[in-house]
Amino acid sequence: MSATEATKDFLASHPRLLGALFTLVMLLGQAGTVAAGSNTQVGP
Repeated sequence: MSATEATKDFLASHPRLLGALFTLVMLLGQAGTVAAGSNTQVGP
């Protein structure tokens, strides 16, 4: 059994964890977009 199959089996048996991981990835993606979109100026 490969690591990918083991991960798939684990997440299939823990759907709430899968939802939490998905939410975390979405929040981190949104935070990165906000940080990149802020209009800050570095330097003089």
